[in-house]
Amino acid sequence: MKLYYLFLLFLGAGLLACSDDDKEPELIIDPPEMSGFAKGADVSWVTEMEKKGVKFYNAKGKETECMRLMRDLGMNTIRLRVWVNPSAGWCDKADMLVKAERAHQLGMRLMIDFHYSDSWADPGKQTKPAAWKSLSFEELKGAVAGHTKEILQALKAKGISPEWVQVGNETGNGMLWPDGQADKSMSQYAALNNAGYAAVKSVFPAAKVIVHLQNGQDKSLFRWLFDGLKANGGKWDLIGMSLYPGVTNWKGMVNDCVANIQEVTKRYGTDVIICETGMPWDKAAVAKAFLTDLFERTQALGNVHGILYWEPEAYNGWNGYTLGAFDASGRPTEALDAFK
Repeated sequence: MKLYYLFLLFLGAGLLACSDDDKEPELIIDPPEMSGFAKGADVSWVTEMEKKGVKFYNAKGKETECMRLMRDLGMNTIRLRVWVNPSAGWCDKADMLVKAERAHQLGMRLMIDFHYSDSWADPGKQTKPAAWKSLSFEELKGAVAGHTKEILQALKAKGISPEWVQVGNETGNGMLWPDGQADKSMSQYAALNNAGYAAVKSVFPAAKVIVHLQNGQDKSLFRWLFDGLKANGGKWDLIGMSLYPGVTNWKGMVNDCVANIQEVTKRYGTDVIICETGMPWDKAAVAKAFLTDLFERTQALGNVHGILYWEPEAYNGWNGYTLGAFDASGRPTEALDAFK
């Protein structure tokens, strides 16, 4: 009799449902918690991948929309990059809005990553958009503010509010070179950063503005850049980090990253979020161990707001990228079990 009542309770709780595809009973996965610690992924490639016919599958081999699959894997956050005028259109305003709406409809939290370039902005290149190359410095600040507002107002018009906004991507030596190159003029980098900061706050006052640097394990880099920003009136709400360890040195990298987090939060009174991480897709067991350790140790600190994997859905050598977390059949590897 007890088993009978347990069965009725099981049905009444709605844990069993029929899928629309095959009408067979399917266990509904509880949605992840949509507040607190951010667990997420940058999936900015997804629309381009779909256009090229790439499919995504859950562990059972059922085709599943990419962001829904991320949510089913325990993620609550999507990160999307924005380029100014990319030649192929991917990651421009229109493309970003398509992805942002999809994430919003799934109840996912949102991070917007401004590159302030027509293509990749990273530690090796911070190239001005072609349309901004001849601008004076004052005009460049205006362009940063105008572009930032335009993108965010487009989101606001659709009822979408990002929780976090990056003013620049991996800006360990500033952005919009040479004008905003930090080792040439920290004051000009700070001014460009502040133009973006003010623009974010003018549209979404509650959004947390992130200054995001590469090499989260590198204390000296963070101290140099944030000391320079602080001395020049630079503004930020959160410190963002990238962390890309190798398969043999990840324990030391996590140790160094945790030590760096402890230092910057004390030195600047600012919390941290890990905006990017990843590991080779074919080292899934090592990646799971790394991510599990990173989650446990950063959550224990109490001053880290989340961890986001960079383009985990990339597989079969998509764009030459090998640090995704899907196998050759388009299914998530065990690395992403760390997000559950």
